[in-house]
Amino acid sequence: MSDALINGLAGAGGGIIAQTITFPLQTVNTRQQTERDERRNEGTIEQMYQVVKREGWNRLYGGLTPSLVGTAVSQGVYYYFYQIFRNRVEATALERKIRGIGDGSVGMLSSLAVAALAGCTNVLLTNPIWVVVTRMQTHTKKTQPGNAPTIDSEGAVLVKKEQLPFGTSNAIQEIYDEAGLWGFWKGVFPTLIMVSNPSIQFMLYETMLKKLKERRSLNKKSGVTITALEIFLLGALAKLGATVVTYPLLVVKSRLQAKQTTGGDKTRHYKGTLDAIMKMIHYEGLYGFYKGMNTKIVQSVLAAAILFMVKEEIVTVVRRVLVKESKHGGLKR
Repeated sequence: MSDALINGLAGAGGGIIAQTITFPLQTVNTRQQTERDERRNEGTIEQMYQVVKREGWNRLYGGLTPSLVGTAVSQGVYYYFYQIFRNRVEATALERKIRGIGDGSVGMLSSLAVAALAGCTNVLLTNPIWVVVTRMQTHTKKTQPGNAPTIDSEGAVLVKKEQLPFGTSNAIQEIYDEAGLWGFWKGVFPTLIMVSNPSIQFMLYETMLKKLKERRSLNKKSGVTITALEIFLLGALAKLGATVVTYPLLVVKSRLQAKQTTGGDKTRHYKGTLDAIMKMIHYEGLYGFYKGMNTKIVQSVLAAAILFMVKEEIVTVVRRVLVKESKHGGLKR
């Protein structure tokens, strides 16, 4: 099994676990990003409570199924291509070292470029999944009159209301009816720019990990082994730095992917990325670009930390198993 495939599968597994644990926070955050009503200033916990009260517990997990599929595909694609690009860059660096150029290590800019290329590949392939997820997260349950009205003790007619279902197929149909196939790539431009988020994240992560390993190698007593807790903390710090820098683009992307008003209120309808940015500046000010940022920091940092920790553990376990199998196979022969 290739190193790229191991990292791809490990990334997918870690992403699924992290996504499942933090999904309610993600749902609340997406609603905060797309909320235009300035009178509503509910905190994260309060908004979660209101969603449960008005729409039920299941709404906190609206879009979880396509999100898990998207996470598995996204993380798998990202880590797979990241490792392929990384291997090529490392091979080039070693060739340069042999020719007497450089020390054979991959520099910070090269690491950034590798992460960006993997991120762009990932975005172009998986954007339709995230449009569906955003639509399901921001959809509020609607009701329609039931078929069997009843009469109360005073003779008044009571009309039962039934909740209209809204699953993955409904979201896909709604998006297609609004904008055709292009609708599934709404928000792709700011998302491509947001490739800088994982690029910054992985650059910070690998830089901190490298320095920690170097420090450990100098201290022979402690060894070079990095614990799962240290990986968790490094992943959290890396994601925190990346999120603070790129959050405004995430808000713009969510606004474009959510269902938009097509009636008279033009402030709620965005023709594209630039139109969304200009209208948000005009009607909401800079604050509009940072709605729900506290929730996002908690959710993304926690998810990234879990993802890194689980991924590294999976990679370590798989490599150990493969090494044991190869040794046993060698002994048999």
